[in-house]
Amino acid sequence: MRRAVISLLLATLVMPAWAGAQREEDLSHTVASALRRSVGDVNAPRLVFDNPREGQAWLAEMSRRLEKRIPDAWARERLLTAIHYEATRAGLDPQMVLGLIQVESGFKKYAVSSADARGLMQVMPFWTRSIGTPEHNLFDLTTNLRYGCAILRHYIDREKGNLFLALGRYNGSRGRSEYPNMVLGAWQQQWHWTPPRALQQAALH
Repeated sequence: MRRAVISLLLATLVMPAWAGAQREEDLSHTVASALRRSVGDVNAPRLVFDNPREGQAWLAEMSRRLEKRIPDAWARERLLTAIHYEATRAGLDPQMVLGLIQVESGFKKYAVSSADARGLMQVMPFWTRSIGTPEHNLFDLTTNLRYGCAILRHYIDREKGNLFLALGRYNGSRGRSEYPNMVLGAWQQQWHWTPPRALQQAALH
């Protein structure tokens, strides 16, 4: 059992799990309208923390963990700020989204899968037709994150809060365990973070 878990984690670290057989779906008018508003609502990314010191601690720690993949400090902080903003705006845990990006693209902005999924969160092009516009560039950092987070939020709602099933749906492999386990493993092993105790105590005063 332990050997299997280690093998799974090693696979998560070195191999991106490209998008599976995700298919375009018929969306209700209400759902499509909500998703269009979400991807069309463009704002400048920012860290969303009640305590600015906690935000800076998060950014510094996540930047340290991402340094081997993205050596440029400015690029790392820009990406992390956008991830935190778009994930929080969609009601997602930013560290979970970091795990998903690690598995999906290995943090490669211009990644393209065999199924033609694109960018950091491996968004399928049909989504620009379903909920966006042809001008939306899925290789653009913030556009890709905005789409990916909105789509995952949609799937979580559709699965009544079941993240495991929602992740499978996001990858086009609903009902199979490999992809959700990889994302959850990356999240917990590489990106899990809690504020330092000193910051937690300061927030109480």
